[in-house]
Amino acid sequence: MTREAIVLAGGLGTRLREVVQDLPKPLAPVAGRPFLAWVLDRLVDEGVGHVVLATGYKADLIEKALGASWRGVPLSYAVERRPLGTGGAVRYAADLTKGNTIHIVNGDTFLRYSLEGLETSTRSAGLGIGMALAEVDDTSRYGAVGLVDGRVRAFSEKGAHGPGLINAGCYYLDASAMQRLPERENFSLERDFLEAAVATIGVAGYRDTDGFIDIGVPADYARAQQLFRHDQCP
Repeated sequence: MTREAIVLAGGLGTRLREVVQDLPKPLAPVAGRPFLAWVLDRLVDEGVGHVVLATGYKADLIEKALGASWRGVPLSYAVERRPLGTGGAVRYAADLTKGNTIHIVNGDTFLRYSLEGLETSTRSAGLGIGMALAEVDDTSRYGAVGLVDGRVRAFSEKGAHGPGLINAGCYYLDASAMQRLPERENFSLERDFLEAAVATIGVAGYRDTDGFIDIGVPADYARAQQLFRHDQCP
């Protein structure tokens, strides 16, 4: 299994600013710990041996809070001096990885899933990109993902209500996929890379997941406090 991961932790978190004012969103306290602590614990428990944190807004606070390692796993920091978008952040952070395949997760969402399972299912499908999906009661905030025979077929626009699958923001990219990332400095991993990849080289969808939570808005941030406090997520 690929044992390196990039954590996207550079967002401004403007929607959460009313309840978390002085911290970057990934450090927002959840059940007495920085949210990133829960994310990193999952990666370590899954066997990841090196994590690169792609940081930007208040990057110094994140590095001060986490240090050089987490539970014995080395941490590296790819600090954006200007916004690069999610795709640009991945390209920039990849320079600090040691291998040529990578797992990618968001620093403000949590998901229980097997990184090895995502990687294995992606390889078994003969594809170089795997996307973890989450089943939610209402896809309107995220946009639904269409899945057919284990492959992502389409992304729908945000706003349509109803249950379905969404992109949970967790990915596996092999060496060929990494080489296909756009050359430009600033771009969106989702809009400028993954949506095009669905129509060209193919993207595997992995739905054996659970416990999705996104702390990006105050209501879900409050819900996360309860879930983690009662061990319903870890």
